[in-house]
Amino acid sequence: MRTLTIVAHPDLLGSRINRAWADAARQEASVTVHELYAASPGGRLDIGREQRLLDSHDRIVFQYPLYWYSTPPLLKQWFDEVLERGWAFGPGGQHLANKEIGLAVSTAGTAESYRPEGYNRFAVRDLLLPMQALAYHVGASPLPPFLLHDARNVTDAELAASFEAYRRYLTEAVSSEERAV
Repeated sequence: MRTLTIVAHPDLLGSRINRAWADAARQEASVTVHELYAASPGGRLDIGREQRLLDSHDRIVFQYPLYWYSTPPLLKQWFDEVLERGWAFGPGGQHLANKEIGLAVSTAGTAESYRPEGYNRFAVRDLLLPMQALAYHVGASPLPPFLLHDARNVTDAELAASFEAYRRYLTEAVSSEERAV
């Protein structure tokens, strides 16, 4: 299985968590790390290149920090422009069918803040439902999300554990029970 990790962080060098995850992904021979902001100067996407990358991988993982309960802006633009009707969905749009789509998301808030009674009022899994819907819409299988909360306060030991867990997330098979998000 070949995995494409699309890293969508506008300041990857300044990010302790997402940079560590990208480094973890680079250690896996079966994983391609695609830094979306670096590959798209000025927000210009090479649609053909992006689609070829998707075609050549079995699992696609979108890695990003949660931005205002959503994705960073360039990733939203990427969805709008790359996942074209007739390519990703609709008549003739079968390029992502039967692939796996996963998410690796870091949050600034604590896990407790993402509960109905918490500061953010919603669970992160609920906030990620549009991404699950996207996977179903293009005929892919959604994977459970890989999450790390309270990114600003993660200890070195927690980051190391996250690093190893992320490597497994990118490369190991997921059972049907785990897929039930």
